[in-house]
Amino acid sequence: MSSTFKRNTFVIAALALGAAAAIALWARNSSADEAPAATPEPVATAKPALTVTAVRPQLGRLPMQLRANGSIAAWQEASVGTEANGLRLSELRAGIGDVVRAGQVLATFDAATVQADVALARAQLQEAQANALEAAGNAERARTLKDSGALSTQQINQYLTLEQTAQARVAAAKAALDVQQLRLKHAQVLAPDRGVITSRSATIGAVVPAGTELFRMIRQGRLEWRAEVTSNELGRIKPGTPVLVTVASGAEVRGKVRTIGPTVDNKTRTALVYVDLPSTKDLSGPAKPGMFASGSFELGDSSALLVPQTTLVMRDGFSYVYKLGDDNRVSRIKVQTGRQAGDQVEITSAFDVNARLVATGAGFLNEGDLVRVVDAAGNAAAAPVASASR
Repeated sequence: MSSTFKRNTFVIAALALGAAAAIALWARNSSADEAPAATPEPVATAKPALTVTAVRPQLGRLPMQLRANGSIAAWQEASVGTEANGLRLSELRAGIGDVVRAGQVLATFDAATVQADVALARAQLQEAQANALEAAGNAERARTLKDSGALSTQQINQYLTLEQTAQARVAAAKAALDVQQLRLKHAQVLAPDRGVITSRSATIGAVVPAGTELFRMIRQGRLEWRAEVTSNELGRIKPGTPVLVTVASGAEVRGKVRTIGPTVDNKTRTALVYVDLPSTKDLSGPAKPGMFASGSFELGDSSALLVPQTTLVMRDGFSYVYKLGDDNRVSRIKVQTGRQAGDQVEITSAFDVNARLVATGAGFLNEGDLVRVVDAAGNAAAAPVASASR
């Protein structure tokens, strides 16, 4: 009996386990049939990275300029010295910065000794004239008695010779007087031209030799800019070319090319171009002798492809613009720039004149970004084409 009970128990347990498995399988299949199909996730639509305005390059004309550097100098300097020798300087009538006119007295020397020499020379001239008058009378009487035999031929010739000698002495006395009067004139130092005194080395009381420089002046207050121009650019410049010179203070002065130096420095390969600057009576303008200055030679104008400066982005030392595609995605293009006028910059490299460029906000974009293009009023200019995200 015990064996029969165990066998029956085992059969019942096996049946129970099979029924449970069948019920579980039925429940799972039923749930699978009733469950709805899974909804696929929607594909994300690309969103514009930035709202921008677009612009196209424009053809225009820009001035052609040649830039150079150089120094400002006096057009001509005059060294004013003394021609008097061994005289004491007694008075100075001009100083540095003074504006003087031609013939103006700048300094005077003590002329007492010269005046005495003038008086002596004048007296010697009067003596020579008196002797000449007496000799002329004697010679005239000798000529009258020549045929009478009262005087020998030798005596007559002697009187005639004395007359000529006396006349020569008069001429010598006149020359001596002229020399002393010239010395008296040199006791005053005169300005050789109108201009501005730039240095004064004279000292009152000094006894200076002839030829000593007392003053230095800029003639007529005229200045020039001496521009250093490379030899390969000289052919673009002609006399009369207008120039805009910028001095160290930032002030601008207009000038005109006067002449071009005939030689080129064999070390720097540059030549000097002399530009006349406007003269001022007292050099009160912004340009001063000795200043360093830069300048631009204005060589006319030429056509150029222009873009607004806001379209340019500087990265790694190069200039780029962002070009808009038909799908409003941007592509970065490297360009070379040239002249600039206001907010317009010249593109010198090969470029599509019909290209649409990002006008504002280009600095925030990257290659391939999708943008929304609007006009200046903020209205959508073109709807971007939707595409799957990259």
